[in-house]
Amino acid sequence: PRHPAAGGQHRRPLPAAVPGQRAGAGGRRGHLHRAAPAAVAADLPGIQAKVLALKLPQKQICDEDGCTAYDIQTVKTNVAWIDEYFMQRLQKADPIAFSKAAASNETPNVEETDPMRLSQSSSYVRYIGQHANLATFSLQSYSYPAGAAHGIHHQEFVTFDLKQKKRLALQDIMLRNSEAKITEELFNHNYNWLDEHDISREKFKLSDNFYYGANGLVFVYPLYELASYAEGMPELVLPYYATAQLIKPEYLPSLPQYPNQ
Repeated sequence: PRHPAAGGQHRRPLPAAVPGQRAGAGGRRGHLHRAAPAAVAADLPGIQAKVLALKLPQKQICDEDGCTAYDIQTVKTNVAWIDEYFMQRLQKADPIAFSKAAASNETPNVEETDPMRLSQSSSYVRYIGQHANLATFSLQSYSYPAGAAHGIHHQEFVTFDLKQKKRLALQDIMLRNSEAKITEELFNHNYNWLDEHDISREKFKLSDNFYYGANGLVFVYPLYELASYAEGMPELVLPYYATAQLIKPEYLPSLPQYPNQ
């Protein structure tokens, strides 16, 4: 099975506690949130984060159908409510992995005797970076059902408003009644790629999985929604210059004013 870092099919999104391939003109040139700013407002934390591998009751849980090996890693930050958010997401996604009762079942390890019966389930939280009051993380998940041709992989981006102390959904950053216009602009700016994949304007929908890219908002789509498995998770870019009347000003980055723009 392919490791999530190497791409591959998407897993189901991790359930929310409360809430591939590059595509489109401009593409993905990296995240806007590459590093914490040198100076952050006194009332806002500068995010510090390190990866933390969770100690599970047992790394491998077995039943009559076989065994599943779990690998779950989160981040430890200097912001307690962010840490708690991700712990709740991870526990809700794989409750069996955290269950002491399930771990107490004495079932033989099948990895050496019958590796085809060993499934895999991995979840990773990764810190992307911070820009002023916005901190971005990603939730990566991977699962391989025993005997399958390949694993399934998914990546969800999570942006927090540190002032409001909450996760930002797409609806939180859009101006009122702007969804239809954002969908239209996103389609227009990625028309060539969408046309090549036979995606009509009528069928095209806005993804709620997004992050702040270097040159625009990047909308990330699940496997098979817009393209084939081999193309991974398509990413469509809406340039920042096209968002001025669509996104709330407080949720737009501070950018240079270019001539004739």
